[in-house]
Amino acid sequence: MVNRTRLVDEFIELVKIDSLSRKERKMCDALKQKLAALGYSPAEDDAGEKIGGECGNIICNVKGSKAVPAVLITAHMDTVVPGIGKKPVIDGDIIRSDGTTILGGDDISGVAVILEALKVLKENNIQHGDIQIAFTIAEEIGLMGAKNMDFSKIYAKYGFILDSDGKIGCAAVNAPSQNKIHAVIKGKTAHAGIEPENGISAISIAADAVSNMRLGRIDEETTANIGVINGGSATNIVCDRVEIEGEARSRQQSKLEAQTIHMKECFEKAAEKWNGQVEFNTQLEYPSFSIGKEADIIKILEAAAAKCGLDFEAISTGGGSDTNIFNSKGIESVDLSIGMTMVHSVNEQISITDMEKAAEFLISIIENVK
Repeated sequence: MVNRTRLVDEFIELVKIDSLSRKERKMCDALKQKLAALGYSPAEDDAGEKIGGECGNIICNVKGSKAVPAVLITAHMDTVVPGIGKKPVIDGDIIRSDGTTILGGDDISGVAVILEALKVLKENNIQHGDIQIAFTIAEEIGLMGAKNMDFSKIYAKYGFILDSDGKIGCAAVNAPSQNKIHAVIKGKTAHAGIEPENGISAISIAADAVSNMRLGRIDEETTANIGVINGGSATNIVCDRVEIEGEARSRQQSKLEAQTIHMKECFEKAAEKWNGQVEFNTQLEYPSFSIGKEADIIKILEAAAAKCGLDFEAISTGGGSDTNIFNSKGIESVDLSIGMTMVHSVNEQISITDMEKAAEFLISIIENVK
């Protein structure tokens, strides 16, 4: 029932729209027009005002005819850089970037799949319960749209977020919490050529701290990374201030806390060794979620996959998504694969067949809610 040509055309049309985080106005307007053309009444919440963005999240209700729990179907509108002037290229079954920008399949493929599913449901008069559509903003910069969504308008029991890689039929049912880490290391300035011994290098303290940290893959549930280091003003001045941004993630809260404490101690020990100072701050970016194999949403997914001839697989992920936020709000949610690969790079691509299968799977999910 999925119209392959229509799905591709809509995806190509949408990925050409610039929609960086906090600058999703054009995408938002285009999607509201498309939903209105289907006979629905999309609305924006005030999330954009809260985060300094151009628009809010789109929330759109599709009334059903079956007395079953409502579902929330979501994808995010924003893309990462380099994402201005995207030129998608169709190469057989593959749609890819032209190599100068990202493609934007993350997550416009999810948006296109949702729109195609809505059209198929309507055209074929497929019976279903209430559907709530949410197209979120600023997912790529910390799930800001989902965090600031007006949840007073959301009544769905189950959530299906289309924002994952992997084969079609996969659903992420376990995902980590993330602690965002910010450290300010303070040393003492001095002339680097005349009296370096009177200075305390914040860069040396930072290097000492980071070199003693456990980073990368800690275990199968836990990762950590130092991603941003800023400091220094000139080669002839001993640097007195360095700012560092990093993160720790784990699907086990005790492991997350242990890794965060370890990173803090590395900074503190290095600062003490070099007679410097450190200010260490951490903030929970998003909470973990874990859905058991006996959960009702898993039964829905298994039945839907079987109807489509797909092999359902419940997987664990090391990434965060809007799914974390929806679960934290009491909406049992999973992150569905739509087949995108090499995301956040100029080599990003997606299979047309995978998008087609993802739309079929989503339709089947909606049909199988009981």
